[in-house]
Amino acid sequence: MLLVAVVSIATIWFALGGRLDYYVHPRYLVFTVIMASIALALCAARAVMIVRKPAVAHDHDDEDEDDDPPPATRRQAALSALAVLVAVVVAVGMIVFPPATLSSATALQRDLTGGSAPAGGSSLSSAQTTSNQAFSKFTVLDWASLLQQTSDVSFYAGKPVSVEGFITPSPTGGSDVFYLTRFVITCCAVDAQPVGVPVYLPNWKSTYKSDEWLQLDGGFEANRSTSSSSPVALVPSEVKKISAPNDPYLY
Repeated sequence: MLLVAVVSIATIWFALGGRLDYYVHPRYLVFTVIMASIALALCAARAVMIVRKPAVAHDHDDEDEDDDPPPATRRQAALSALAVLVAVVVAVGMIVFPPATLSSATALQRDLTGGSAPAGGSSLSSAQTTSNQAFSKFTVLDWASLLQQTSDVSFYAGKPVSVEGFITPSPTGGSDVFYLTRFVITCCAVDAQPVGVPVYLPNWKSTYKSDEWLQLDGGFEANRSTSSSSPVALVPSEVKKISAPNDPYLY
């Protein structure tokens, strides 16, 4: 009960601070807060019942008062103590470690360069009739989806690219390519899927570091890297360091 109360309080606290969307898709924020409030109310009601519960009288005439408690009682006490300890650890963790977005380490663990086109991105058929002005507003998700659908360099020729994301080192190593990455959330951070576009920028580690947020302008060309398996890569004409956006995820 204490653990449920701690999580419920933390959920409402994150919502009031505008940080609950670090964990939950915006469409579920209201639902999550309502359910957390209900859970907290039930915990409070249960706590009141426990406090007000009258003590049960025991007849000790035929009992030895020095007897040890039965094993079942000892197990219940141990489980209760463990539950309190877990609740305390969770509560302290939520205070000591503030909400943070997912990182490049998580992106590498979740198959950043997967072979299937990410859901929610642009389709190749619709991109065939898209104007250059619209292309300039494409996100990392849109371009990552197109890159999974075609590696024809001529398709990308002349199409302006302006994207924001954080740096994830190339899974194959090398110092001339990194992935500009975003996470796409369907429900919550647990199902967050990383999407990224390969960026050809020789010796990038001397100027930038992993998880740093960048805005890149440029275009896609044949990948000149010998250490990367991506046939097409973004070649930036302008690189700008930026702060992480208030809403770092794509949907």
